Amino acid sequence: MTAGFESADIDHGAASTPDVGEQPPRSGGAGRLGPTGLAGRLASGAEVVGLYALCVIGALGLSALIIVLTGGDAIAVFNALIDGSIRGPGRIGATLGVAAPLLLVALGAIISNRAGLVNIGQEGQLFIGAAFATYVGTKMGGPGPVVLFALLVASVVGGALWSGIAAALKYRRNVPEVLTTLLLVTVAAQLAGYGLKHEWLLLAPPEGRANRQQISKQLDPDTRIPRVEVFGNEFPISVFGAVAAALLVGFLLARTVWGFRLRALGHNERTAQRAGVAASRYGAGALLIGGGFAGLAGGIMLAGGDFGNYTLVPGFPAEIGWTGLLVALVGRQRISATIVVAFVFACLRTGSGFVAATGVERRIADVVQGLLVLALLIPPALLFLRQRRRAMAAQEGRT
Repeated sequence: MTAGFESADIDHGAASTPDVGEQPPRSGGAGRLGPTGLAGRLASGAEVVGLYALCVIGALGLSALIIVLTGGDAIAVFNALIDGSIRGPGRIGATLGVAAPLLLVALGAIISNRAGLVNIGQEGQLFIGAAFATYVGTKMGGPGPVVLFALLVASVVGGALWSGIAAALKYRRNVPEVLTTLLLVTVAAQLAGYGLKHEWLLLAPPEGRANRQQISKQLDPDTRIPRVEVFGNEFPISVFGAVAAALLVGFLLARTVWGFRLRALGHNERTAQRAGVAASRYGAGALLIGGGFAGLAGGIMLAGGDFGNYTLVPGFPAEIGWTGLLVALVGRQRISATIVVAFVFACLRTGSGFVAATGVERRIADVVQGLLVLALLIPPALLFLRQRRRAMAAQEGRT
């Protein structure tokens, strides 16, 4: 996973291209959008789109073949996935509720990777953020909206603190963040499990829970994220917040000095330091922000009601952290693409529950997801290899 995530940013020019308001073309020569230049760009764009479409069709075809070989009906399985995620009554709302935390986790991963850092511990950061939110939401008194705001802030703080451990080890002891963030996932699960064994931390009182059941107290109704209904689809308003956060992150990365310095640090740390960019300051900040986004995802999962019924339970993250990392990988750090990919992955997750009705193991949705990930990673690799070969051929021609 690590190598794959790093390779998504091999072509720095493509991965770092702003997607919120592209820069106007430079004047002169190749920068002009004349008839030849425009036709060339359209042809190149059509080639890229065709390559992606071909890979996706191949992935779906291979998925259908696997389903048939396992004794299932491919058309019925795909129909079940669509019914469970989009076409069924109210299913779009459920899908949007899953897409929101996926998008937030992906945004944190993008910020860390723009700084040249590989944070793969979002699952643990999400769990710690949810644990912090649970403690504040169940122990703090006061008006419901105030408690809701406090628990969401606590989730951000929890996730940031957890990723801050990796940041401190990275810049104080030069320990690779890819190792520390991954190992801290297990520690986070153990800490949350410890909290769910003690009433003074996270465990619910004996009244209202089964004997030996490890579960937190349910959030009070006035401390939950409000839900809206649009065309029969009900989802928490955190969906709008996640999209707004994505647009804000896209703007900050593309149009601010902070975003430029992060990109410079990700391209070449030594050159960035010579230009006055403090690696420890911006790198640690990127890890903290990435962890904060993962923690916030845990907070909205808890208070949104789509996970755990407003309670914290063992295994609460439900692999949202890992899947969100894949969303950032497949989206190639482009905010607009990441929003779409988050929705697609949420469709696969919510639709998988309907697959069992076709007589096929619901895990077949994971196979489809994995094949789609591979299909969406093949075109960038092929384009990079072609660009590399052309550059080498041009260099040989000059010599």
